[in-house]
Amino acid sequence: MGGISIWQLLIVALIVVLLFGTKKLRSLGGDLGGAVKGFKSAMSSEEEKKAIEDSASEKTAQTEEKKTESKDKDKEQV
Repeated sequence: MGGISIWQLLIVALIVVLLFGTKKLRSLGGDLGGAVKGFKSAMSSEEEKKAIEDSASEKTAQTEEKKTESKDKDKEQV
């Protein structure tokens, strides 16, 4: 008796449709879907930025290592 039955859910859904109408609910669903899509794209673009920054820092570190190695070789030759 404490749970919500399927009939109660159907009655609530019917009342919501009667109050707001199908056009309003459809536009609300579309807006919600667009917001979720925008959020996902923002999150993926943020991850791409981090990946680009990480690869750039790795390249910088590799360049620094090469410079250090070449300096060490020059010192050994002298």
